[in-house]
Amino acid sequence: MITTCLFDLDGTLLPMDQEIFVKSYLSRLAKKMAPCGYDPETLVKAVWAGTAAMVQNDGSSTNDAVFWRVCDGFFGRDTRVDEPLFEAFYREEFQQVRRDCGFNPLAAEAIRQIKSMGLRTVLATNPLFPPTATRSRVRWAGLDPDDFEWITTYDNSSHCKPNPDYYREILDKLDLKADVCLMVGNDVSEDMVAGTLGMKVFLLTDCLINKENADISQYPHGGFPELLNYIRSV
Repeated sequence: MITTCLFDLDGTLLPMDQEIFVKSYLSRLAKKMAPCGYDPETLVKAVWAGTAAMVQNDGSSTNDAVFWRVCDGFFGRDTRVDEPLFEAFYREEFQQVRRDCGFNPLAAEAIRQIKSMGLRTVLATNPLFPPTATRSRVRWAGLDPDDFEWITTYDNSSHCKPNPDYYREILDKLDLKADVCLMVGNDVSEDMVAGTLGMKVFLLTDCLINKENADISQYPHGGFPELLNYIRSV
């Protein structure tokens, strides 16, 4: 019996083309930080390197600590002192990236119906962003951060997808058993890996990412109507 639904965000609740989103995001960030002494090309390289380091995080530090450590290496100084400047970017210029994302009203409706069934909801988005950026993207999807009991962000997580330990960390923090959880996501390698822990999984195919061309027939899959039917069936 399912008691808790975990949802990915980008490409799941918030439709998007990842390449378009990232290009828009990084170009705006580089432009914002250039007058503050951050060479645009170096900053983009630092963000990519910091992201890669977070994905490889072994759990010995939070993801944000890993990210800023990598940035320090690129610029030869303590870059975290400028965190308020980055926060200002996420509050302001980052909001313009919304136009590069899609919108599916069925996402918010699905969350509403799932909560009306008495199920717990968790936003299990890859924790590569600070809270301000993640909460903003939740709102772009027509939802409110309060719709979720827990939201993974780079400051409260020590692992990333596709590491199964990312999901173990959520289970531990919320005192959950894997067999009462359903993970919903659009990325075969990053989201369906939750099934290796004993979670049920559902592959949302509206913005499907299947880099390894896996056979998706092994997973329950479809759009939001199919997701709700699946939840009712189990």
